Amino acid sequence: MSPALMKMWVSLSGMGFMVISVVLIYLSRYKFKNGVLKTITAIIAYILLLLAGLIIFFIVLAGPTNE
Repeated sequence: MSPALMKMWVSLSGMGFMVISVVLIYLSRYKFKNGVLKTITAIIAYILLLLAGLIIFFIVLAGPTNE
C-alpha cells in the first residue's frame, strides 16, 4: 500500500473517531439518565475526540506525499 493511501485511511479513521465522539456526547447528555453511564460515555467520547484531533493534526503537518 502506498504512503498516500495509508495517510488517507488514517485520516478517515480520525474523522470516524470524530463522528463516534459526537454520537457518544449526544447520548451522554440527552439520552442517558444513569450517572455512571453518562460519565463513561462522555470520557470515551472525549478520548476519541482528542485522538482524532491528534491524528488529523499529524496528517496535516506531515504534508503531501511524493507519490
